[in-house]
Amino acid sequence: MIEVKRLFDFPYYQLEKYNLDKALVTKYNGEWKSISTQEYVDQANAISRGLLKLGVNANDKVAIISTNNRTEWNIVDIGVMQLGAQDVPIYPTISKEDYAYVLNHSESVYCFVSDKEVLDKVLSIKDQVKSLRGVYTFDEIDGANHWTEVLELGSDISLQDEVKNRMGRVNENDLATLIYTSGTTGRPKGVMLSHKNISTNAIYSTDRLPIVVGKSIALSFLPVCHIYERMLLYMYQYNGVSIHYAESLETISDNLKEVQPDVMTAVPRLLEKVYDKIIAKGADLTGIKKALFFWAVKVGLKFKPYGQNGWWYEKKLGLARKLIFSKWQEALGGNLKVIASGSAALQPRLARVFNAANIKVMEGYGLTETSPVVSVNDERNRGFKIGTVGKPIADTEVKIADDGEILVKGPQVMMGYYKDEQKTNEVLKDGYFHTGDIGEIDAEGFLRITDRKKEMFKTSGGKYVAPQVIENKMKQSRFIEQIMVIGEGQKMPAAFVQPNFEFLEEWAHRHEINFKNRKDLISQQAVIDRYQEEIDHYNVNFGKWEQVKKFELTPDEWGIDAGHLTPTMKLKRRAVKAIYKDLFEKIYDI
Repeated sequence: MIEVKRLFDFPYYQLEKYNLDKALVTKYNGEWKSISTQEYVDQANAISRGLLKLGVNANDKVAIISTNNRTEWNIVDIGVMQLGAQDVPIYPTISKEDYAYVLNHSESVYCFVSDKEVLDKVLSIKDQVKSLRGVYTFDEIDGANHWTEVLELGSDISLQDEVKNRMGRVNENDLATLIYTSGTTGRPKGVMLSHKNISTNAIYSTDRLPIVVGKSIALSFLPVCHIYERMLLYMYQYNGVSIHYAESLETISDNLKEVQPDVMTAVPRLLEKVYDKIIAKGADLTGIKKALFFWAVKVGLKFKPYGQNGWWYEKKLGLARKLIFSKWQEALGGNLKVIASGSAALQPRLARVFNAANIKVMEGYGLTETSPVVSVNDERNRGFKIGTVGKPIADTEVKIADDGEILVKGPQVMMGYYKDEQKTNEVLKDGYFHTGDIGEIDAEGFLRITDRKKEMFKTSGGKYVAPQVIENKMKQSRFIEQIMVIGEGQKMPAAFVQPNFEFLEEWAHRHEINFKNRKDLISQQAVIDRYQEEIDHYNVNFGKWEQVKKFELTPDEWGIDAGHLTPTMKLKRRAVKAIYKDLFEKIYDI
């Protein structure tokens, strides 16, 4: 049996152990098309041979930029790494300037892109990247080099011995990939992850995956350029899971029904949107159906695992599952065994209501620098506690520093930041990675994240405020899409609030509030008063020094392209503050 130590070992392991007919499945022009494990391996080898002909050497860098997850990504990924070269996945939505920076900093020699929009962005800065020899596209685009040209170049089987020689020279401790984290401030940092970093993470995370190996189906739609989804793709391959790629976020509902997956991943914001849509549908019901729906939701919001609420609650829960929650499961395909939630904090109410509905949402914790998983909940063996991110995975040590910072030691901890020894030394100390997150470990060994160390601030009164805790609580409101708590060095905390415009506009129509546009809508006193009610409702959960005393509604939707959010949907706090400088000055009478 093949021993899996390097990332390109995963498809060969799958071929030997499971040999799937549908290893990778992507929808093209409305039709699902699959390749087998054998075809996956064959095409990856053809890419390796083609890249050899193009002069790609060990330790060369090859960029991959795709707006959607697709079969071609995996094939190129394996094809590059088999040569001892490294791939550089890039978020498609970052700016042209960041494209130029990442391609230059990594000294990428070739670039594979998904579509015309990405191609145009790369071509617009290509003359700024001296190392870049060529660009290939996954979509067929007039005048562009198609990725199949590299496959054709690799049709020369005689080069396969050289590919095997290159593979044999790759050690598990060698660099496998550079992942540039688009931080909340400054230039992206190139995280160096070795084959061992990611492969051990994939294998150890397997212990927390409640599926039937060799027979299960996964739906993948979170960006594979992020280490979270990418690591899971290796884990799926290791467990003989057939990987289906969702077309887009907009089609996720249809894709769930078509694919009927056993497992998928999500970020909390997606789960919030799913929940809000379910509640909106319930609100449209009438009579006994509506009463039953909201009774079930009320039951669900009190959920505790392992029958902790007692037998009478379990009786009510069983009835709620039969009458109401079974329909929620059907809407998600009907077969989901687990949804792995990561990237940001999951609101406990969502964990409660989804698990009450028998939709197993298991929250985990990790960072790009830890490949990424540090800990994760698992419903089996009493390994699940709502409000925590579970227990550390195998061979992983987590300890809490004197100032509350979470420190991690294990085989998943990165090699360092590419070409940046100073920043590497700032976070790798005494064998531990300093995460920048604040947390605690309870008596049962569950890890709880309380805030980001760097995002905590002091008011002018000397009181510490943890903004993420307040934000996560207030985002439970259906009126609030995004919120950022401010107030460093000021007399009191305040907030910028991006309304959930879809819900707000529907509310305004119901209350016969006339408005011309969104800017006009948020200036209406009735709207401001309604938001004050929401803020007051959630403020009672916090000490007086933490409570949001003032807020301003913003007329635009916060997004990645607009500069409010990172590609992993985290707030770019400095950027948001700069965008709303006038509102900041209005709040604090500057």
